[in-house]
Amino acid sequence: MSGTPLALTALAFGNFTTGLDMTALNAAVAYLPQPSVVYVIGGCVPEGLALTAAGTHPTAQTAPLNENSPVRTASITKTFTAATIMRLWEQQRLDLDAPMSELASASLMAPLVKAGYDVDAITVRHLLNHTSGLYDHASDTRYQQMWLDNPDHHWTRQEQVELSASFSGPLHSPGTRFAYADTGYIILGDIIEQITGQPLHQAVREQLKLEQFGLNSTWWEVAETAPSTSQPKARQLWKGHDIDRLHGSLDMYGGGGLIMSARDLAIFFAALFEDQVFDHPRTLSEMTRFLPHDGGASYRLGIMATPEQPDWRNKGFWHSGFWGTVTYYIPARRLAVSGVTADQSGYPALHEAVKEVIAALPCQWEGVR
Repeated sequence: MSGTPLALTALAFGNFTTGLDMTALNAAVAYLPQPSVVYVIGGCVPEGLALTAAGTHPTAQTAPLNENSPVRTASITKTFTAATIMRLWEQQRLDLDAPMSELASASLMAPLVKAGYDVDAITVRHLLNHTSGLYDHASDTRYQQMWLDNPDHHWTRQEQVELSASFSGPLHSPGTRFAYADTGYIILGDIIEQITGQPLHQAVREQLKLEQFGLNSTWWEVAETAPSTSQPKARQLWKGHDIDRLHGSLDMYGGGGLIMSARDLAIFFAALFEDQVFDHPRTLSEMTRFLPHDGGASYRLGIMATPEQPDWRNKGFWHSGFWGTVTYYIPARRLAVSGVTADQSGYPALHEAVKEVIAALPCQWEGVR
């Protein structure tokens, strides 16, 4: 297909109010402290709109960051992993309420059983919405220090699950409360491989139809090579460390792994919410359905929600990534907004800027509530 963002097809429906105040939009982004870009498609934006900030960090970029600059997206990959699980669910190839022990590799279950986890009580749904009670190895500073001490180490899925089990036993009973855990998404990645018989990157690419969406700067780190259409990967910093020196396997098994640009992120999120990925509307409904456990209002199946947003026009779904990425989709306005920064320290300001851009866009799709 052409490079025209799918969200622009929404312009054929409904009645839009227009009139972009570029001064206000630019002001939301221009003075961010780190090199950053915010990209918008859909709504009343007639073409993709890129808003950039040069930032002040003298070493963050050798070339200006733009909407096509590929970066490590980290946990935004979870939305892709979850959507792949949902594709298998709509094909009746798995049950969301099946125990993970019936679907995942026995070698991954063994260290969890030893640590006291009831692997027969934790379901696929629990893994998807972070109510499994699994301990999050990725946010543990001991694991992060291992990255720095051994930057070239090629991590395996097995090693990461074993680390989680060695750090902690169960945090709570499955299904009772939200507790974010990359470890659960590592197991989901394994489940995808077990069911499809394909490597995770290949299964995600095929199940989500990624080749159809004109994603010019998207690939799975370590497992795939950059497409010929892509710009060179942007340099990213974390606490002063160049993360390109850290082997991509530290976060590539389903909780992270995808390299994408701000443009590609916005295009995919629009495709996901505009019926371009799933075969049946009920699949997206199930993915975004509220469940009444503690924390259920803010996280669904691989996607965050904004229940605290009082303005119906700005309520949406979103995900962020550890290295400094965030993407929103606002269903009532058919609007996708993504942001990336070259330095993780700039993420809080970037996230606020993305929300300001959403609020500052004057257009809305009338008649949708």
